Amino acid sequence: MASNDGPPTAPLIFHCRLIPPRPDFAFTMTEEEKELMGRHADYLRCKLREGSMIVAGPVADPAGPWGLLILRVGSEAEARAVIDGDPVSRSGRGFHYEILPLISAII
Repeated sequence: MASNDGPPTAPLIFHCRLIPPRPDFAFTMTEEEKELMGRHADYLRCKLREGSMIVAGPVADPAGPWGLLILRVGSEAEARAVIDGDPVSRSGRGFHYEILPLISAII
């Protein structure tokens, strides 16, 4: 992402892990939670179209499924803006993201 103050910088890749409010969430969602997850999926599809998202989806972890989101953005602040704008982050329902930058990436 280019800045007006100097040469363009390479995009950064972030691994974002969405932790659900409970380990069995993927299997015990209420109708209201299913609707929230639909808005979450729509939001991520928008980020894919915009080009900031590379891939997203649920991970079949034996300890309990969680959501994977890989972002390609210009800064950690941009990555945080994406996760902060996610309907699940704003829902107050106990979801939270862990976010880690990749040191390098082959894409």
